[in-house]
Amino acid sequence: MTKEETLLAKRFVDLSRQAQQKGIVIFSEFLNLNELNIFRQEISNLHSSYDIFGGYELSERQMIAFIPDALCYTWNYPISCLKITPVNKKFAEALSHRDVLGSFMSLGIERSKLGDILLDETVIYVFCQEKLADFFCSELTSIRHTTVKIEPFFPNDLNLLPKTETAEGVIASNRLDSIIACICKVSRSLASQWIKEGKVFLNNRETLHPSAECQAGTLISVRSIGRFRFLECLGETRKGRLKIKYDKYI
Repeated sequence: MTKEETLLAKRFVDLSRQAQQKGIVIFSEFLNLNELNIFRQEISNLHSSYDIFGGYELSERQMIAFIPDALCYTWNYPISCLKITPVNKKFAEALSHRDVLGSFMSLGIERSKLGDILLDETVIYVFCQEKLADFFCSELTSIRHTTVKIEPFFPNDLNLLPKTETAEGVIASNRLDSIIACICKVSRSLASQWIKEGKVFLNNRETLHPSAECQAGTLISVRSIGRFRFLECLGETRKGRLKIKYDKYI
């Protein structure tokens, strides 16, 4: 691990120790897949129990709750969901994930204060630290050239799911590097390199083995590229290659 990653690992253990000593639940900030992987490597060193959540079931960026053995109160994650809509749909732009994230970051906050960002046509949902929700509602009035309205939203009111596009491809074998090459449209050697560099996660867990096999339903995350779900093998082509179906999260 790098120096920064080592410090983060020690931070997780320290938060766990504090939770146990103080008898209170202590939360991390929102963590990306690599940071969550570092945490999982430290589980055996923790002093307390833990739970992980990001605001909805399929969240990628998540918080860790360090939970002491003797807990005398109920608790909730300090996570808020914000619903963002254009004030005037007629003049609204087609906004991207990058546009939304850039507007939030321009307010001087760190990425770790924000969870997932979900785009659904003209509606955007952003998960954030609860203490910052009011600040965002009052200070963020536009994204790019689109004037927007931000209001609190309760995820239970809607089954929040990331949007996906279903696609098919052809692979030589059911090896992970072959699947990554297919769904990311890169060479197999580059896919193998990404895996060995720790840039690929299966069901939110790092894997370093290009030869690993994917099972139906496996969630595949490639850092800086995106998320995919391997759905199934559809059979063989005339040349003996495998036809596959997968979802791409957009």
